[in-house]
Amino acid sequence: MDISPAHGRTPRPPLRARRRTAPAAVLTASVLLTALLAPTSPAAASASPRPEPTPCPAEVAQLATCYGGQDANGAYYAIAVPRTWNGSLVVHAHGGPDLTEASDPERSPEDLARWSVMVREGYAWAGSAYRRGGYGTRMAAEDTENLRRLFVETFGEPQRTYVHGQSWGGDVAAKVAEIYGRGKHAPYDGVLLTNGVLAGGTRGYDYRVDLRVVYQYYCRNHPRPSEPQYPLWEGLRKGSTMTTTGLRARLRECTGYDLAPAERTAEQQRNLDDILAVTKVPERTLESHLRFATFTFRDIVHNRLGGRNPFDNRHVRYTGSHDDKALNAGVERFSADPSAVRDLSFDSDITGAVSIPVLTMHAIDDPTAFVEHESAYRASLKGASDRLVQTFTRENEHSTLSTAEYATAMSALSSWVRTGVRPTPASIAASCPSFDATYGTGCLFDAAFQPGDYASRVLPRPGGRHWPALTPAQERRLARLGGVGIAF
Repeated sequence: MDISPAHGRTPRPPLRARRRTAPAAVLTASVLLTALLAPTSPAAASASPRPEPTPCPAEVAQLATCYGGQDANGAYYAIAVPRTWNGSLVVHAHGGPDLTEASDPERSPEDLARWSVMVREGYAWAGSAYRRGGYGTRMAAEDTENLRRLFVETFGEPQRTYVHGQSWGGDVAAKVAEIYGRGKHAPYDGVLLTNGVLAGGTRGYDYRVDLRVVYQYYCRNHPRPSEPQYPLWEGLRKGSTMTTTGLRARLRECTGYDLAPAERTAEQQRNLDDILAVTKVPERTLESHLRFATFTFRDIVHNRLGGRNPFDNRHVRYTGSHDDKALNAGVERFSADPSAVRDLSFDSDITGAVSIPVLTMHAIDDPTAFVEHESAYRASLKGASDRLVQTFTRENEHSTLSTAEYATAMSALSSWVRTGVRPTPASIAASCPSFDATYGTGCLFDAAFQPGDYASRVLPRPGGRHWPALTPAQERRLARLGGVGIAF
């Protein structure tokens, strides 16, 4: 199979007939909505330089030909086309968000190595590093879609196209499906979301809001009384020079989180016990959650929302400490700016408007994106439940799952798309051992597991029990307003 990019000539014939554009008179409502909501970046994929051959990561060096480059918006990307290609493409949306100022040229090759199982299973793979670091779900979704278009212009249209996202990339991939994946002629055929942040931006980080204020109540060192003060919803004041190393030192000072229990003072142990009990954040990821509630919150507030506050804890009652009355009397309270909530919601909240198969896979003991995110997603897709299958694994990591399970999930999704027969958690679990015979990383699916409500893990705000957080009708209204969301 010729997989060379078509430099200076018309790309090779596609692997299937290209979709024809429907006459205007018969455009469906979903196609019109897609056109309305699609971003209007002036830099189209066709304006980007063609991908250039690049060395493959070692994990796929013997299996594929790799390409890289930077698109017209400045996003670096990586592409791998297997030497024995099954004709389908997986477009990958990475997590984070990374906080680099510009696009990171190393990010996509690293992701290709990490999810090399897709290439080993015969899929072409394409991943964008996005045009900049920092928060911006719709920006990341557009960069993901631009890369798909660049792939098609270079290699021809795949037989089928899937979008995969893990962690925050799950939110990005879900947005790709909602914005670009609707309608008869949409280019995406299926979605795989793994350990996804699926409660969206306005609710998905409430437990980190709670961590930020509960931590400060007990520790009083972020900021210290002697330092410039700022509202905690900022995460960190705009001009602060604090580093992650400095933040870890303060966390250690207050809680001894990285010390053996015998080495902690009684005050440190009590502080740690109270913080963990109230916020339900796992001890092993306490530092990473606080880091997000510091540096990523600063990015969201100062860099993306112009200093406006999207977070609220006015009516939250915190429980589980040794003195809940004192905690609730002393913890910092604040109200969200409605315009900030609107913009963050339009950017990242999930509407549930999907028309293609969606398969999710989530570690039951995910310490970063709690498994209850899946309940939020299921509730958001209540009108499209026949297009959703959720699976769960008895694992306790966030950043990666068993390689055999990824192969199983992709096979199940592909079969669903090809045959129209919807898999079940039990059938997916039953098919895993055949893949594990190759990969030997274990099959830990729990076909009977169901997560609790999102509110059982994350203290709800007013209205926070109703899903989706952003309805399709609300999204349409906001799209018509213009100037809403997070600037790219």
